[in-house]
Amino acid sequence: MDWHAQSSADVIKTLKTNERNGLSSAEAKKRLEKYGKNRLHEPKKPSLFAKFIAQFSDFMVLILLAAAGVSFVTAIIEGTGDFIDPIMILLIVVINAVTGVIQENRAEKAIEALKRLSAPHAKVIRDGKEKSILSEEVVPGDILVLETGDILCCDARIISEASLKSEESSLTGEAVPSEKSANIICEKSAPIGDRHNMLFSTGIISSGNALAVAVETGMRTQVGKIAKMINDEESPKTPLQKSLAKTGKMLGIGAIAICIIIFVLGLLQQIPPLNMFMISISLAVAAIPEGLPAVVTIVLALGIKKMAARRAIVRRMPAVETLGRANVICSDKTGTLTQNRMTVTRLELPKGSASFNSPEGVFALSLCTLCNNSRINSDGTASGDPTEGALVLAALKAGRKKEKLEQELPRVKEFPFDSTRKRMTTIHKLKNGGYRIITKGAPDMLLPLCSASSDGRGMTEISRKAVISKNEAMASDALRVLAVAYRDTVTIPKTADEAEKGLIFTALIGMIDPPRPEAKHAVARCKTAGIKPVMITGDHIATAKAIAKDLGIFSGNDKAMTGVELDKISDEDLKRNIFSYSVFARVSPEHKVRIVKAFRSASAVVAMTGDGVNDAPALKAADIGCAMGITGTDVAKGAADMILTDDNFSTIVEAVSEGRGIYENIKKTVHFLLSSNIGEIITVFTAFLLRLPSPLFAIQLLWVNLVTDSLPALALGVEPTPQDIMERKPNDAKKSLFADGMIFNIAIEGCFIGALSFLAFTIGRVFFDNGGEPVVGRTMTFASLSLCQLIHAFNIKSEQSIFKGGLFTNPKLILSFIIGVIMQVSVISIPALATIFKAVPLSPVQWLIVAGLSFIPLVVVEIEKFFQHKTTKHKAPTLIHTKFKSTL
Repeated sequence: MDWHAQSSADVIKTLKTNERNGLSSAEAKKRLEKYGKNRLHEPKKPSLFAKFIAQFSDFMVLILLAAAGVSFVTAIIEGTGDFIDPIMILLIVVINAVTGVIQENRAEKAIEALKRLSAPHAKVIRDGKEKSILSEEVVPGDILVLETGDILCCDARIISEASLKSEESSLTGEAVPSEKSANIICEKSAPIGDRHNMLFSTGIISSGNALAVAVETGMRTQVGKIAKMINDEESPKTPLQKSLAKTGKMLGIGAIAICIIIFVLGLLQQIPPLNMFMISISLAVAAIPEGLPAVVTIVLALGIKKMAARRAIVRRMPAVETLGRANVICSDKTGTLTQNRMTVTRLELPKGSASFNSPEGVFALSLCTLCNNSRINSDGTASGDPTEGALVLAALKAGRKKEKLEQELPRVKEFPFDSTRKRMTTIHKLKNGGYRIITKGAPDMLLPLCSASSDGRGMTEISRKAVISKNEAMASDALRVLAVAYRDTVTIPKTADEAEKGLIFTALIGMIDPPRPEAKHAVARCKTAGIKPVMITGDHIATAKAIAKDLGIFSGNDKAMTGVELDKISDEDLKRNIFSYSVFARVSPEHKVRIVKAFRSASAVVAMTGDGVNDAPALKAADIGCAMGITGTDVAKGAADMILTDDNFSTIVEAVSEGRGIYENIKKTVHFLLSSNIGEIITVFTAFLLRLPSPLFAIQLLWVNLVTDSLPALALGVEPTPQDIMERKPNDAKKSLFADGMIFNIAIEGCFIGALSFLAFTIGRVFFDNGGEPVVGRTMTFASLSLCQLIHAFNIKSEQSIFKGGLFTNPKLILSFIIGVIMQVSVISIPALATIFKAVPLSPVQWLIVAGLSFIPLVVVEIEKFFQHKTTKHKAPTLIHTKFKSTL
């Protein structure tokens, strides 16, 4: 359809919609069923069967299958009919494959849920009301409400606009934003780049605002047509997953080398080659934690889902790792540290203070309401920017309705607010045929443009200083201050520079946005956790310092800096002194990027909040970009790693806490799996070094691996976040996962588990097998190795004693232990299963020995924790990063 070759009125008529009321909810639902969801088609996902088959592509699994095949063929050739080994090996491999598919599906579902949580939204008019809906629910005929920073989710015909420009480089390749107009009608043959009355999916509103009607959605958009044959989106592996995969490969090489040695030693002991081959391969498969990346993915996904429930939506998995290491949080003030409930409280005219109901006060508020894009809702609240909403509500209380004012002085042109000019200008038609230009914005940016004041006097240097003094006094009372000015003209200026000169200064308007009650506690938690909170705002420095002092951000020897001062300092000096500053005021987007880079160059890990298009560069420059979910633009959200659905600073702190907890749980999972697998290698390797019979059969090794590497590992991954997690210093970004002695602990614990399992083998062989085939010894080893690992999970559960930290704080770990014990006891005690696993039922005394040996790691570690606590409880905690200890 050639929508660009029709007028907006004809398009609205064709689509059977209404510019003022939009579609009804019932009609929108019908169209959603007819046209489908507004999203690009994704490639068909592999079936469960394909995923199941893919589980057998692992190199070690293929070797195991080959080993089972060799065993099966040998049994046929020799005529022994002993097919139990190959059948059970195949069965365990199948169970492992099924477990892998289940884990993969759980990870995919969790990630899909996160994608839905962070899905982009669109503002539309439905049933006569402005609503925010999921972009995928937009249908042809929807009336879109578009503002600077919005990302287009469909193709749309513009109905009305003000200074509208759209950046469409992703579609047209043109880097310069395209100017748009509602009134022109294009030729049918016009190329996409010349269709200036259209907006296209993936385009970004770089300036201005507009109403537009959705004309094409999903795969029918211009981008959809291009995307029909393209879809290369994949979930990237996190740095942690890559690190673990590399670790797994290294362990694999080491395990294979040990297995080759064991195979040779077995042959030297004249053990049948096939038996040794099966044991060696089984040991290799059991020793390599091939399921570790999948388990880590699930732990990450479940942790991120938990964070989403606490109003922090993580868009990129690597951000979770970074969150645990953040030691600087740069936050905007308005709405994040404050309540974002602006209320006009003071009005200062050139001649002094005025009441809102005075003629001068009503005039000033009327100007602010006309130079304003906020609107009054049916429930009496204001939509749009909170500052603009406060002005409209203040005018309403003074008896001036926005709708009536706009009828009296209709708007004909707008120069939107931008972060560089720090002001907004609108032009309105007067009844006498002339025009009124109204400008509102930051006093220090607007005053130089004024040549007179509303009291009839010129704007002299003395009067200008008097206004500046009033502005500073209001700002020091934590008021946000806006200035408003106007002038009348007979023609419409073409540019903002032409319009914004020779203005008549009218008033300073002060409004308060009180700090969030929970923000003060969050700031205190930051400091305890070794995190430096920094306020970065466009507000006056006096206002910023007043709020920062109240919150505890600015105190003691802290310093504050303005954007002007920032321009005068070199990068080297800024880097050297950056930790001395806790407040940056009157800053531009370029300043924000510079501040973030200065902290990062000083070895800080920086989280940065933002909501506007101008914040996107800083969000990208930060280690963790945090976009505002309520006030944030689509561009900011697209550049961010995390979205705060409540725009609250305390949510960032909660997210850091959860991020630290998730990282700790991943470390626990890795610790458990690697130490357990080392224990399996040590058990078998020790026996062969001492030229003793194999302590475990291949089928027993695989079973232990199945019982201990699944449920307990996942249960450790969902361990509750420790209560003191925010009393610890941040994780050092330069340290690996295995730093601080973790690799040493893994090796020691693995050797300990292996030694105890070998001791069980020795006791069984010496005292119960009476010199014959070590069937009891192997069974006791089989039971000890499995139970020892299940109990070892409780050692790793917490750095505190399990009796102090809470034995039952993680029900999933208790459940995994019970299930593991039942499974292990069953394959030994049930005769049919015992025959399959080449085990023999154990006597009560033998079970008692197994239980005693299995509990030894728990007792030893508890004693170690007791003495560790004794030696450290009187030491002062070193929680603060040394680079900015003095500033906290």
